[in-house]
Amino acid sequence: MAAIAAEQHHDGALPWSRGGQLDPWDSVEAAMALDVGGEHARAAAAYRWLAARQRPDGSWAAEYRDGAETSPAVESNHAGYLAVGTWHSWLASRDERLVGELWPVVRRGLDLVVRMQLSSGAVSWALRPDGTPDDTALLTGNASLFQALRCGVALAGLVGDPQPDWELAVTDLGTALRTDPGAFADRSRYSMDWYYPVLAGAVTGEAARARLAADWDRFVVPGLGARCVADRPWVTGAETCELALALVVAGQPDAAREQVAAMQHLRHDDGSYWTGLVYADDARWPVERPTWTAAAVVLAVDALARATPASALFADPAALPAPGTVDVPGSAAPLPGRGEA
Repeated sequence: MAAIAAEQHHDGALPWSRGGQLDPWDSVEAAMALDVGGEHARAAAAYRWLAARQRPDGSWAAEYRDGAETSPAVESNHAGYLAVGTWHSWLASRDERLVGELWPVVRRGLDLVVRMQLSSGAVSWALRPDGTPDDTALLTGNASLFQALRCGVALAGLVGDPQPDWELAVTDLGTALRTDPGAFADRSRYSMDWYYPVLAGAVTGEAARARLAADWDRFVVPGLGARCVADRPWVTGAETCELALALVVAGQPDAAREQVAAMQHLRHDDGSYWTGLVYADDARWPVERPTWTAAAVVLAVDALARATPASALFADPAALPAPGTVDVPGSAAPLPGRGEA
């Protein structure tokens, strides 16, 4: 956590590294790790930084540097992921004020995601320059959006502002993820497309274990971790720890611990983590230690140890409201006044 906190700017921005690029998805992941470590004020500052930069249509730029947009593209996974961070933050800190501040921002982002949903139930990866959804849907991004919509439904129940359109959207999206591989672009050489439907809770139980077993030998390098791409001799820390999260979801914690242990060769002396290793050359590549790699480690360890209440987000995705219901486990009543924006 200290390595992540060291990269945060005074205004709350949480980039890959100080002075480097910032994208909304990875910034949220890094903020979640700060919440796990008890750095709630820092996490809230990162979320407020993002909230202040949301566009009127609910989107963010795909990339920022020093607060300026450097890639203006509108991508659905960036629009949706603050919902995951906000629900995670609620589990970690029970900060009602922060939930109240972020709820209108989450709502605008997920409303955009729903507008980008295609007839197949999958969600377009980006908007075209004319503002219409692209026909292409990406499986990893859609699995992340499945998790985001479910977190959004949970938040809606918490604040007393039900969103039935989100419930319909997540039901259709889950069906597409489980039954219609043709709805998504073929990126099966990437490990994220393999494990992310399990990590996000779209595929569970025996189906999850079967999915992970089917491509285990394609992606896992014993003793080193998981490849990012099946046909490259390159293991990466974030993908390895995300695989560990998927293994926890699938009820295989021992295998998850093995993966977290296997990627520790990427740990730097200051507690940060290198992105990856080209093991054929025994070379770290790229030569960077981004906040999101360290964050993936923290989230995986928390899910395994159940050290914080927020671990349930990844360790037990069934605890989220099922599609088609707005019941929120553990919440007795809506937060007062939070349904208005």
